[in-house]
Amino acid sequence: MRWSFNLLTIAGTQIRVHLTFLLLLGWLAWGAAQRGGAAAAAGITLFLLAIFFCILLHEFGHIVMARRFGVRTPEVLLSPIGGLARLERMPDEPGQELLVALAGPAVTAVIVVVLWATLALTGGSAQPVLLGQAALPNLVPGLMWVNIYLLVFNMIPAFPMDGGRVLRAVLARRKGMVAGTRIAVRIGQGFAIALGLLALFGPYPNPILILIAGFIFLAAQAEASMVETRAAGKGIRAAQMMVTDFRVLRVHATLREAAEALLTGEQREFPVVDNLGRLEGLLTRDHLIRGLTEHGPEAGIQGAMAPVTETVPVNMPFDTALEHLRRSGLPALPVVGEDGSLVGLLTLDNITDLLLIRRAAGDF
Repeated sequence: MRWSFNLLTIAGTQIRVHLTFLLLLGWLAWGAAQRGGAAAAAGITLFLLAIFFCILLHEFGHIVMARRFGVRTPEVLLSPIGGLARLERMPDEPGQELLVALAGPAVTAVIVVVLWATLALTGGSAQPVLLGQAALPNLVPGLMWVNIYLLVFNMIPAFPMDGGRVLRAVLARRKGMVAGTRIAVRIGQGFAIALGLLALFGPYPNPILILIAGFIFLAAQAEASMVETRAAGKGIRAAQMMVTDFRVLRVHATLREAAEALLTGEQREFPVVDNLGRLEGLLTRDHLIRGLTEHGPEAGIQGAMAPVTETVPVNMPFDTALEHLRRSGLPALPVVGEDGSLVGLLTLDNITDLLLIRRAAGDF
């Protein structure tokens, strides 16, 4: 994701941090320093880092449960509005999704119990603590109450929050995944609109709540689109969605020749092969334009093409092929037969066209 960087990798899952989180951390620390000096800045920084550590544990609750059902999680993104674990796919059964959705809140509930027990054993006060009062002595009660707030808020049945995913799992059992998702999305977006209006026109306008409302609205729509895409692609394999009428470029061709091939047809991505027809790379329109700018039209395409580190087997299922394509960061990937020979191109444009046709024809 743009404006984020990889902090570390835990058990195959990248922990990414959005730059806006660092901006929020710096802004709050600076404000605390203006009010109470370096000690206050250190306190608020430690408090926020502790909150996001709890959020990370919450997300790993989802991750561990998802792995029980064979679902990988490539990354977790930490941002000012919380954490987001990106599962490579949702579990196939509504009951499995229910368990995955509840695993995160269960971890948060355990954190609350542990912090409460710590206060009880040490004789500390459990009075609610405001964020601006989060000095070091108030860390434990402040952290406990933040986790309580997060637990209650996250279980509101507004998709795609955890409570909304629980609602979707229940609806999916009765109405199917696509219909259940559509209902859950409408409820979630209705909640987002209400929250946004409250944040704008309520007695205490709150820009953070506006940000959260916008995230919920857009994330719900994105989730609905993903579910419908999976439904439309069910049963399809790479052979049914690949482009078979395409041109290849020889590895010794020039950028001028590649530009002529681009301008004389609709094709935008070109497999590059050697004299024996073996795949060497992929030249996209962006690679071509960059190569022309940096090296000129007489330069060879080898210096501009992208090396192909991943191909799509012709019998690969839709979900897996689409994930490979997204992970590659390229607009197309070569499709190879059982003998490793090039048989087609998998492009985002062709997949989109296929899904639009299947949806219009009511094939899912």
